[in-house]
Amino acid sequence: MLSSSVMIRRFCSFSVTASSSAPSTITSNSKKKRLVFLGSPQVSASVLDALFNASAAQDSLFEVTAIIAQPPTRRDRGRKVMPSPVAQHALDRGFPSDLIFTPVKEAFLSNFKALEPELCVTAAYGNILPTKFLNIPSKGTVNIHPSLLPLYRGAAPVQRALQDGVKETGVSLAYTVRKLDAGPVIARERVTVDDQIKAPDLLELLFALGSKLLIRELPSIFDGSASGRAEEQDDSRASLAPKITPEESWLSFDEDAQVLHNKVRAFAGWPGTRARLMVIDPSSGESGSIELKIITTRIYSGIRSQDIEANDVLFTKGSLVIPCGGDTALEVLEVQLPGKRTVNAASFWNGLRGQILKK
Repeated sequence: MLSSSVMIRRFCSFSVTASSSAPSTITSNSKKKRLVFLGSPQVSASVLDALFNASAAQDSLFEVTAIIAQPPTRRDRGRKVMPSPVAQHALDRGFPSDLIFTPVKEAFLSNFKALEPELCVTAAYGNILPTKFLNIPSKGTVNIHPSLLPLYRGAAPVQRALQDGVKETGVSLAYTVRKLDAGPVIARERVTVDDQIKAPDLLELLFALGSKLLIRELPSIFDGSASGRAEEQDDSRASLAPKITPEESWLSFDEDAQVLHNKVRAFAGWPGTRARLMVIDPSSGESGSIELKIITTRIYSGIRSQDIEANDVLFTKGSLVIPCGGDTALEVLEVQLPGKRTVNAASFWNGLRGQILKK
C-alpha cells in the first residue's frame, strides 16, 4: 500500500536510479488538460495506448504528462530485470523516460504536485492510493475496473466472476476514493460471458471496452459534469473479489464438473489449475501418481458419470473424461506436465503407452 510518504524514483530503460530533483516536463500545450496515468500489466498498456492515440488527435482535450508504474521485476528464464509492460510500452512510444515513475520509499508528493495534474487515470495499478495523493489532481482520479460495480470489488474481479459462473459481467469507470473500489460510477458497459472464455481473454476484452468508455467520458470528466451525474454505489449489493492464492489451484474431483470447469477458466494464466491422477501399469500392477496442469476443459455431455467406474479416467473422442461429484463428468481437452509444453489430451494419452489413469 502506498503511504503518504511514498515517493517516486525515475525509471530509465532497463535500470532505475534515484533522483531527488524535480522531474523534467514534456513540451506542453497550455490549453490541454494534464493527465497522469497509473498502471503496470499488459492490460494497462492497452489503456495507455488508447490514451496516447486519443491525445494525439488535433482536437484532443488532454495530454499524458506522466506515467506511474510498478518497479521493474525479474522475468523470463534469463531472470533479467525488466520494466513493467506499461513502462516498456511508454518507452516504445517515445515517452520521456524521466517522466515514467516507479514507487519507492522516498518523498514523492511534492514532486508529483509540481506536475500540476488535473486528472489521474488508473488501470490495474495494484496499489491503494493515499488520501494525500487523491487530493492533488483537481478533477480527481478515475479507475477502470473490470466488473459491474459494486459487484466484485477487489484484486481479482474477472477471476472471481468466472469462478462463480456468471453469465454477465462488464467494466465500470468510477471515481477513486479511499474505500476499495467504492467510488461513484461514471459509466458501465455490460458483456455476456461465453461459457468457454478464460480469464486472460475476458480481462483483455473488458479493458478494451473500458478504454473506449474512458475516452468517451473524458470530456465530461474534465468539464465536471461527470462528477455531478456519477452514481453512488449501493454498498448493500457489494461483493468482494479477493486476491487468488496458489493454494487454490488444486482441483478436487469430488466437486461438480461445472464448479471445476469454472475454476479452470478463472485461474487460467495464473496460478492455473492442478490435479493429481494415479497411473497404473496393467501388466505389472505397479502404480504411481502424476501431477497435471489442467489447461482447457468443458462439461461432458456424453454418457452419464454413474456409468463410469467411480475412479476411472476414460479417453474418448480426443478427450479425457473424469467422473466428478453430483453424477457429472469433466472433459479435459488440454494438459501440461511439469516442465513440459501444453499438449492436447490425445497426445498425452498416447504418451501413457497403455497405462491406465484413475482419480
